[in-house]
Amino acid sequence: MAHAKAKTNAGRFFEDYRVGQVIDHAVPRTVGAGERALYHALYPARHALYSSDAFAQACGLPAAPLDDMIAFHTVFGKTVPDISLNAVANLGYAEGRWLAPVWPGDTLRSSSEVIGLKQNSNGKTGVVWVRTTGRNQHGTAVLSYVRWVMVRKRDMDAAAPETVVPALADAVPAESLVVPQGLDFGSYDFALAGEPHRWGDYAVGERIDHVDGVTVEEAEHMMATRLWQNTAKVHFDTSARPDGTRLIYGGHVISMARALSFNGLANAQLVVGLNAGAHANPCLAGDTIRAWTEVLDSAETAAPGVGALRLRLVATKGGAPFALRGADGKYLPDVLLDLDYWALLPV
Repeated sequence: MAHAKAKTNAGRFFEDYRVGQVIDHAVPRTVGAGERALYHALYPARHALYSSDAFAQACGLPAAPLDDMIAFHTVFGKTVPDISLNAVANLGYAEGRWLAPVWPGDTLRSSSEVIGLKQNSNGKTGVVWVRTTGRNQHGTAVLSYVRWVMVRKRDMDAAAPETVVPALADAVPAESLVVPQGLDFGSYDFALAGEPHRWGDYAVGERIDHVDGVTVEEAEHMMATRLWQNTAKVHFDTSARPDGTRLIYGGHVISMARALSFNGLANAQLVVGLNAGAHANPCLAGDTIRAWTEVLDSAETAAPGVGALRLRLVATKGGAPFALRGADGKYLPDVLLDLDYWALLPV
């Protein structure tokens, strides 16, 4: 009797990737008001442009788009079964741009191109760089970013590939940021937005302690990870880690920190660029996430009344605000996230 071929998929391992490989990810997903409601239930998100159709219309948009991080999590989640199912760690991000708003009813899909490979010296793992693009049902790109992950090898004796480390920009140039068509902050309502601070009120080098904290619970993390269809084993399966813990999805920390940044950055309405990002230390259920921001740069845009700020958003699980690295240059153990991004504010 012939043996049937296995129909299940164990995911890709390091030796399964090659530079130039393009992977179309399953499964397309239609997003809508349900995702918005769940997002605002999971995170204390209050930015007015994503909360109110009327506010968005007063800013020149046809309606409130879905939160920028809904687009990120949805596009990212599609890639996990193909890119990071067997990952040891998600190491970083670069060259991220939000290219078009995502509206309720849009259907998102993702594809990734492998742009770099480097086997680690232990011979057991390697780093894979991919450029991922999310598109809507019209084929319009809504998001593009690079990330790199450390992935296990299946066969320890498999030959190491030629090392290719992509050259990545330190930051997305301000002139290449995409401002949504029609966006106009000329008649911006600061009272409804929640704070009076304009683009010009922030100085490069300024630091903001966002004050508030949120304790992460196991149940909400599991709901979030399932919502974004993130199937990485370390988020689901307690046997996937030697210590029996379930890691909190790094994107959950990103969204929590972004939501906490409302207190001090309520008018940073849209995230349009992702310059760099590192998940510095693991986050586990029971940790209380706090956040602070440093203003890194400032730029004008061609849109009426719209300016851009480059911001470093740091999430921690304790410790003094504004503490980032120790004397050895390494992240302090309480630092969870170091995220460098561009946001749009009213001038």
